[in-house]
Amino acid sequence: MVVSILSGQPTTLLSYDEIKENLHIGGPIYRGVKTIRVDQIAGSLNRYHEFDRAFLPKEDQLASRWQKVDRAFYQEIHLPPVVLYKVGDVYFVVDGHHRVSVAREQGQVFIEAEIRECATRVNITANIKPEDLKILGAKVRFLERTALDDIRPHANIKITIPDGFERMREHIAVHRYFMGLDLKRDISDKEAVAHWYDTVYMPIVEIIRASKILKDFRGKTEGDLYLWTLDHQHYLVKEEGQTLQPPEEAARKFIEEKE
Repeated sequence: MVVSILSGQPTTLLSYDEIKENLHIGGPIYRGVKTIRVDQIAGSLNRYHEFDRAFLPKEDQLASRWQKVDRAFYQEIHLPPVVLYKVGDVYFVVDGHHRVSVAREQGQVFIEAEIRECATRVNITANIKPEDLKILGAKVRFLERTALDDIRPHANIKITIPDGFERMREHIAVHRYFMGLDLKRDISDKEAVAHWYDTVYMPIVEIIRASKILKDFRGKTEGDLYLWTLDHQHYLVKEEGQTLQPPEEAARKFIEEKE
């Protein structure tokens, strides 16, 4: 527990209900019995408050059950597979908390499990933190409203700014408005999203990649720098009266000032 606190790693199990609420996951779909890594099990369906992140029981009354499973481990008594929900790269225990707990404590690498997989538009990993979940929830809402993952399946925008995806959605709305003025016709949501991604977002990202400036911003992403670039451009236009520039030029000037 102390090591987790000092390292900044989560100390509590993930709650399946909280993941479901934030990420709007679908399913579960039965995937059969498989052998999976124990360290990918990081949450619980309804007992997340009874075990810590190492899956050790928090309360004394759970100890007797734990000891029985522990004895079965040493006596090589066959135990049924645990039952898990899979969300992204994370597994949540439905049945078999003590078996998972003993397996973790004994250093067991793999465990046999009956898997039911839940569909999700974003991936999560076992080291996810509460603040990560909030941003991923915002990303899910962004994808639900824009369908960017359907329109551009290769797109995978990552940000660390809490309101970043909401701001991107506003950028798309403004972009759609000006597209309509330029083309003198109604612009569909799909067309606006595709055009924004191809002519605004990606040109800025390509310049960010070419400059390799991201290495100077530890823990930040291309999406973060995209937002900072447009914030900087907005400041120059509003506060200093400069002319609105194409995305590529705005990105180059932003990077020049940061280098």
